[in-house]
Amino acid sequence: MKVITDEKKIDEILSTGVEDIFVKEHLKKQLMSGKVLRVKFGIDPTGPKIHLGRAIPLRKLRAFQDLGHKAVLIVGDFTATIGDPSDKLEKRPMLTTKQIKENMKDYKKQIGKIIDLKKAEFVYNSKWLGKLGFKEISELAESFSLQQMSKRRNFQDRLEKDEEISLRELFYPLMQGYDSVAVKSDIELGGFDQLFNVKAGRTIQKHYGMPEQDILTVQMLEGTDGRKMSTSWGNVITIVDEPNDMYGKVMSVKDELLSKYFLLCTDIPMSQIKDFEKKITEGMNPKDFKMGLAYEIVKIYHGAKKAKEAQENFVKTFSKKEIPDEIEEVKCNFGETLADFLVLKKILSSKGEWRRLVEQNAIHDLKNDSRITDVNFRVLENLTLKIGKKRFLKILVK
Repeated sequence: MKVITDEKKIDEILSTGVEDIFVKEHLKKQLMSGKVLRVKFGIDPTGPKIHLGRAIPLRKLRAFQDLGHKAVLIVGDFTATIGDPSDKLEKRPMLTTKQIKENMKDYKKQIGKIIDLKKAEFVYNSKWLGKLGFKEISELAESFSLQQMSKRRNFQDRLEKDEEISLRELFYPLMQGYDSVAVKSDIELGGFDQLFNVKAGRTIQKHYGMPEQDILTVQMLEGTDGRKMSTSWGNVITIVDEPNDMYGKVMSVKDELLSKYFLLCTDIPMSQIKDFEKKITEGMNPKDFKMGLAYEIVKIYHGAKKAKEAQENFVKTFSKKEIPDEIEEVKCNFGETLADFLVLKKILSSKGEWRRLVEQNAIHDLKNDSRITDVNFRVLENLTLKIGKKRFLKILVK
């Protein structure tokens, strides 16, 4: 495939959903040159399912691939054992080899939903990182100072709180930087929280006398609870969620995040997003905007037919309130924590079950057409709940 050097398309890739570029002038010049560039993105298998937040740089990688550049996809089966400390406010536990193998079992299939794997390099970083000895690691470590490492925002926060930082965590940017050497990266993509790590790639490449990669970081995506989307927090929408679940989870996203989700998770042009925003200011119900978003996201990962079915199911189940005529009714004190109440009434077996259902977005507030995402949710009004797929419950405040 011939490399596309259309300036309008290049400018779109370098601006849509982008947080920062380093060095922008050099990167654009490279893209306009017609040379096939090696575009790297690494993903650690810290969980078995890839969520929409992680799909953002994958989608950007696909955009570079569509211009004719070589997508280099690294699965961090080695770096996952170290644990990326980026944006973590406490020490990340080490994963076992068994956990990592289980997590990445379906990664290639999932990534293939976004990337054209036939035209990509798909590699595992244990191939080269597993061979490094103390001597080479010590030489790599010479490229950084303790002062540099301690200036990372999350490390500073933890030091101020006198919380532990493992020496293991300091190795992570060395490992990710060495990945760039191993695959001869021209460009590295990552989330904005990865900026320190991707810049480390330039430092390590320089150490080996290689040209330094350009860097493009994408905007971060908030999850269903408004915090950064994270597997460890359970606030995720994964790209392998069943269509109905995926649609329902998107419908639980906060209204103020709709434009951002459209921009980062769909192919809808910015002009159309602006038009939606204008209609909302003129009185359009944000729910209609959100239903369009949910449809588009399901369509990307499951096709138009499944997206239509998911939308029809949502309208039937929630918008039209087609719920059983006879529903169990229980009375609850105003302000009582819903988890405590449901366990006390033996509707749920434990708070662990409650937390699991909340993390799976399986508690539906039918009255407000939303999902309960707060594990500490308190009952302040009468509620009609759908718990899981089949159980309905009316809660009356006394």
